Amino acid sequence: MLQVKNLSKTYKTNQGLLHALDNVSVTINPGEIFGFIGLSGAGKTSLARCISVLEKADSGEILFAGQDLTKLRGAKLRETRKRMGFVFQHFNLLMNATVFENIAFPLRISKRPKEEIAARVNHLLEVVGLTDKRDAYPATLSGGQKQRVGIARALAAEPELIICDEATSALDPDTTRQILSLLKDIGKKTGVTFIVITHEMDVIKELCTHVAIMEGGKIIEQGTVLEVLTEPKTATARRFFSQEYVDETWMKETSDAQGFICRAVFIDTCARRPFINDVIRKFDIELSILSGNIESVGGTMVGSLVLELIGEEETVKEALKYFNDNGVKIEEVSHV
Repeated sequence: MLQVKNLSKTYKTNQGLLHALDNVSVTINPGEIFGFIGLSGAGKTSLARCISVLEKADSGEILFAGQDLTKLRGAKLRETRKRMGFVFQHFNLLMNATVFENIAFPLRISKRPKEEIAARVNHLLEVVGLTDKRDAYPATLSGGQKQRVGIARALAAEPELIICDEATSALDPDTTRQILSLLKDIGKKTGVTFIVITHEMDVIKELCTHVAIMEGGKIIEQGTVLEVLTEPKTATARRFFSQEYVDETWMKETSDAQGFICRAVFIDTCARRPFINDVIRKFDIELSILSGNIESVGGTMVGSLVLELIGEEETVKEALKYFNDNGVKIEEVSHV
């Protein structure tokens, strides 16, 4: 579907050169909902703009539909970009046009027949739940309704790839959940591939199948959401995806800890088993839960606990082996 190879982009600023993208490479397969997450300035939006050729990369390749977008110009580039859809943070709707006309806009640009446009738009109004707003103007719509119009417009030309740039960051939590549910449902029913740019980890957990962590213009970690959530390899990934991440400040506050502190991750059926009770009964150790939560990640239950185990070293090792043997992932935080 999409391959980005060694992509770099530099901007000139008053403070000197800004390396927005530094040798970025990533492969996105058909049907994936691929999220890019990072703090402000990490390079997420620059990557999205280069992929959509709204910005020209300094070097590298962007292979989409069998063509390198960095080498296309004029009519060929415009024709290829029609196979992409875009959902923006601030909706970017035509304020003097009705909901129907906003959705129809890309189809009119492509000079589709009127009958085809009407049929397609009416279908999309049903998909996004706005059939009663067909003739309304954007000024009369709520934020969530405006974004639904934006999603319908992105789908109008039946694109293979849709790029969502902070599509929910301007919405309240309830509306965000509704929009994420809608996007996920669209992905399942149409098979369209999504690129999701966000700084919100809940968006990644709820919507995406895959994720890349960006920092300083680089991808520092990537994989399925479940892989990165349960086995983060970088401190940045831990901060984004683990509410139980234990930093130096926390360790100082718990300096009276006497045992082995670890993070235990329980996935799917493991999250429903009474492992804590089992370990306490089977082994001669004290076990305390310092923090934890359980949540659904893409329909998979994931529990995460920070535990303190106090006892003889060999007994603690046996208890940890029992966890591992039964599918519980253990990450050492500290051995006091």
